[in-house]
Amino acid sequence: MMARNLLIFLLVGGSVFGQTKREREYRIDLEEFPSSSYKILQPYLEDAKRIRFYKEEDGEKQSFEAKFKKGRLKYSVEFDSTGQLEDVEFIIKENDFPSDVLRSVEAYLSNEFKKHRIKKMQQQYFNDSQGPAKTLRNAFQNLLIPELRYELIVNGRGKGPWRSFELLFDSEGNHISTRTIVTPKYDHVLY
Repeated sequence: MMARNLLIFLLVGGSVFGQTKREREYRIDLEEFPSSSYKILQPYLEDAKRIRFYKEEDGEKQSFEAKFKKGRLKYSVEFDSTGQLEDVEFIIKENDFPSDVLRSVEAYLSNEFKKHRIKKMQQQYFNDSQGPAKTLRNAFQNLLIPELRYELIVNGRGKGPWRSFELLFDSEGNHISTRTIVTPKYDHVLY
């Protein structure tokens, strides 16, 4: 009886306390990248440097990602396992945020964490009803549209120890979601 109650608590508690991000990303060759995805992306790779392809797994889903540098920006374009565009992201700096959005994000972080450090900021164009062609065009033109999102990787400490989190905000700085990042444990030395 007690074991059953513990199991129920763990199953329900896991969904109540938030999501966990357990991604594993590894590099692949172009031949392993979905050809339909590459065909959509190819026109945007002109003048791109350091083009790399990755496969990402998180236990529930599989996706493919192309990362490259174009101009001064570092892009990440993600596709699902069927080759459909999921989102386009690129790394930004604090001064790239609209000031009112940054104030809103900072207020949220100060309220949620006793101490925090922003490790990475990305501008995200999520592929929704507008279609992949328009999503890619908006992202590569760096348009500030209402569908825009900001993704932050934050090291923060609340009541417990320091942890890493992935936070998502909308174009006005309103919090959408938070996922705890779980890094792999290494029982051996990596060289």
